[in-house]
Amino acid sequence: MGLDTALHEIRRLDDLAGLDTPLHRLDARAKVLVTLLYLVSMLSLGRYEFSRLLPFAAFPLILAVQGGIPLSLLLRRAALALPFVIFVGIFNPLLDRSVQMALGPLAITGGMLSFASIVLRSLLAVTTGLVLLAVTGFDQICRALGRLGMPTALLVQLQFLYRYIFVLADEALRMLHARVQRCARDKRPNLREFRTLLGSLLLRTLDRAGRVHQAMLCRGFDGQMPELRPTSRFGPAEWRFCLIWGLFLIAVRILDLPLYLGGKAGGLVPGVLP
Repeated sequence: MGLDTALHEIRRLDDLAGLDTPLHRLDARAKVLVTLLYLVSMLSLGRYEFSRLLPFAAFPLILAVQGGIPLSLLLRRAALALPFVIFVGIFNPLLDRSVQMALGPLAITGGMLSFASIVLRSLLAVTTGLVLLAVTGFDQICRALGRLGMPTALLVQLQFLYRYIFVLADEALRMLHARVQRCARDKRPNLREFRTLLGSLLLRTLDRAGRVHQAMLCRGFDGQMPELRPTSRFGPAEWRFCLIWGLFLIAVRILDLPLYLGGKAGGLVPGVLP
């Protein structure tokens, strides 16, 4: 996937945040709080409890359906994290060879379970973050974090990072396209050309940052991003959203639902030991 395609899909998530659904209309604080509870509940499970992660997939799936978010888009974006996740846990089967269970002649070791758990946790976390971005918007997420107590300096840095990363990426794309036009026979830059392009991009970025800072000061920037939308309130719909999903997440964190639902067959699911 090229850089321009990746940027297009990220911008598409921002466009989806402008939809008008009951989920989009909820106060961003409710969605952020429930998402934080989701991440804490899921990531606090034991490294061998693979099957107990499965019910957590209901949260991003249901929110994506309610918000009209294409599942194919979410899966494509989440798959980009797979190489990094696999690299992190690929050696677990070699380091942890303790047998946790057996499926016939196949011995399931602790390393296999922990590796599968790392992959599934990462995919669920990334997918949930993408769903939150698509149904809320990054700016509204930052506003919600600010109203929940995040320091202003960190909040402004996050907003600038997200806002101007597209400017930086567009500049890099223009440089790459210009190089292709001048070197049509060799479309991939070698290491020396890559260093030159990177240095030029850094200089252009510093120059652009200076101009942006001067423009902001001329427009009266006082260290805080201005509110572009009226502040929403935390009403009954937000309380219902937090209550329903909060109870569900607490239940799947405390109870072993695959074991209860599967009965004796639950003992055959990886991570559910008899």
